[in-house]
Amino acid sequence: MWPKTRGQRCWVHKTANVLNRLPKSQQSKAKRALQDIWMAETKNDANAAFDAFVETYAIKYDKAVGCLTKDREALLAFYDFPAEHWKHLRTTNPIESTFATVRHRTVRSKGCLSNRTAIAMVFKLAQAAEKSWRRLDGHSQLPKLITGVKFINGIEAVSQRPLAA
Repeated sequence: MWPKTRGQRCWVHKTANVLNRLPKSQQSKAKRALQDIWMAETKNDANAAFDAFVETYAIKYDKAVGCLTKDREALLAFYDFPAEHWKHLRTTNPIESTFATVRHRTVRSKGCLSNRTAIAMVFKLAQAAEKSWRRLDGHSQLPKLITGVKFINGIEAVSQRPLAA
């Protein structure tokens, strides 16, 4: 439906997956190095931190580095969106917690629901959960994104206009 939509991988889950491939003795240092990537001010700084992580861990821990590098572009995609959106884009946890109630109730009701009643229950649960949702930071930037305005390192890219002669 949205063929040009870019993917953004979740840094919370990717960090956990990378750390699971490292010995406990390396995990705290590696976690700080991973945070240096996704907390970088610019994509160039993030790429430099990414390369530093790879250089530091590649020789001994190739599986951890492979887990990270296979999703490099998708992990750094958020830099092409408004900076106000970054905290929403870097993790899927808000989405997951939104549907935790739905998942909890539908698992408990398994076998008791028809397709129709299951859809109705999911709709009503989501409708109730919606009351506690907060507005997306930088929601005023959404029309710009929809119309194709480009963002570089979280800042709107202003095209240079030629000077009139």
